[in-house]
Formats: sequence, C-alpha cells, structure tokens
Amino acid sequence: MARWQEGAAGRLAEAAMRLYVERGYEQTTVADIASEAGLTARTFFRHFADKREVLFAGSEFLRDAVVKSLAGVPATAEPMQAVAVALDATAELLGRDHRHSRLRQSVIMATAELRERELIKMATMAALMAEGLRERGVPARDAALAAESGAVVLRVAFEQWVEGPADADLRAVMRDTLARLTAVTGAGFS
Repeated sequence: MARWQEGAAGRLAEAAMRLYVERGYEQTTVADIASEAGLTARTFFRHFADKREVLFAGSEFLRDAVVKSLAGVPATAEPMQAVAVALDATAELLGRDHRHSRLRQSVIMATAELRERELIKMATMAALMAEGLRERGVPARDAALAAESGAVVLRVAFEQWVEGPADADLRAVMRDTLARLTAVTGAGFS
C-alpha cells in the first residue's frame, strides 16, 4: 500500500460508517475500518485518534462557526437573537448531508459511550455560546440560560430533522423549534 493516499480520511470515514451500520460500533475495530478502506491501521491513526473520533471529526469547524457567528451579531441584539444566529451557523454545517447525519445519529443512539460523547459535545457548544454571550456583555446567568436553551433547541431540532424527510431544511427546523420553545415558555411561571 502507498505510504500516503489522497482522500484517506474520507475513505476511512466512509468505511467506518458503513461498518458501524452493518456490524455495530462496538463490533467494529480500527483494523476492520482500515481494511475496508484499503488502508492500514497506521494510516487510520494519522487521521483519527480512535474509532469514536471518526464520528466526531470536524467539531472544531462547528465551534469556529459558532464563535464567528456570535462575534458578527449586532451589539443591540438580545441574547436569544444572538443564539438564533449561532444556531443558523450550526445548521449550515450540520444540515449539508441528511443521509450521513441520519446514519451517524443511528450509530450514536445505539451506543451508550457515543451518546455520552454527543452530550459532551452539546455541553461544549452551550459553554461556547455562553462565553460568546458574556463577551458581548450579557450577564453570566442570562448568558448561561440562553446558551443552554440554544443547546436544547439544537439537540431537539437535530433529532427531529434526522428523523424527518430527506429534503427538510435543518435551519427551518431549528427556527421552528426555537419558536416552539418561546411558545411553551410564553405563559410564564407565576
């Protein structure tokens, strides 16, 4: 096999997804993935720390999009308006490939270890949004509340989107979910 092959990371990711769906995540080894991709395990580890990271690669792009989107929101925007802009940025990245997202979600939901990793990713996103809001001058308590609400909207909307029709627009589903959050909390708690 060649020492370096162009597109190896993509081939490994495709092979991993195929095997995770066919065999299950826990039954698939790094050696299986590399073999399926026509590469070596050593090549696998040049691109991914472990077989779990195949499913979570690219998280840095999501983090960067959230930070950039929050920085671009006008200073006069309310905290949830800023969060809505961050959600739009996440929808732009996450909503590109419905089929892949659906398969990825099915693998994650079938494995406790992966569900835990996904929750950590969501908590990281919430913390990132809260930090961005605090940098905008939003009080810490309000920033945390808005950011956590945004993370809930992201999670609920994403789950609804992957279960829905392939032509659904993730951004629209997120906006609708955010509107539903406003509706269900609109009556207050007096």
